[in-house]
Amino acid sequence: MSSVNFPGTFQWSKEAKAKLKNIPFFVRSQARAKIEEFARKVEQETITPEFMDQARLKFGQ
Repeated sequence: MSSVNFPGTFQWSKEAKAKLKNIPFFVRSQARAKIEEFARKVEQETITPEFMDQARLKFGQ
């Protein structure tokens, strides 16, 4: 099955997925939603650890 990107879906790099797992489980879904919201706003298709850092700085965390 090929990888298809639908509007609003994002590719997460292996490293970004690992970094996401380091976020406490009780805020992980909120963090993921905020990161994806920021990615949508700046038209970023692939979530990388560097992009996660940019999002964190944007949201002041």
